[in-house]
Amino acid sequence: MVSAPTPLEEELRALAGAVPDPELPVLTLAELGVLRALHVTGAGRVEVELTPTYTGCPAIETMSSDVERVLRERGMPEVEVRTVLAPAWSTDDITAEGRRKLAEFGIAPPRPTGPAGPVAVGLGIRCPHCGSTETTLLSRFSSTACKALRRCEACREPFDHFKEL
Repeated sequence: MVSAPTPLEEELRALAGAVPDPELPVLTLAELGVLRALHVTGAGRVEVELTPTYTGCPAIETMSSDVERVLRERGMPEVEVRTVLAPAWSTDDITAEGRRKLAEFGIAPPRPTGPAGPVAVGLGIRCPHCGSTETTLLSRFSSTACKALRRCEACREPFDHFKEL
């Protein structure tokens, strides 16, 4: 049986969740959905679970050290951050606020995949600059492995698209 979080756990989760993603600093770890759990396990001791956006994501090390730093600054001398791979992270884990921030930043947010799995390929990716769904894939990979590079046929602007997983 899972107990309700304590006020201290809620405070620490808010601090850890507010850490910016190292590759997409416009998003926090909570908005990205990679902060899975936080438990105070004793006086001055906290355990945190993070799930990377994909196995082998190099940013997980920076995420872990940033979470450790903010929690230690709060007075938690013993911080253990574990990488948890199951259940796997999905783009459905990105919050509505995170999706809004991605679009505002010029990155097309992923479309929700829902319980049936990934969405059909035929649906257009909306340009974050002009809103057109007439876009073309330029490269399956962009600045990070979780993004693709696209171009809008209406406004001709290139943009990143956070791929659905």
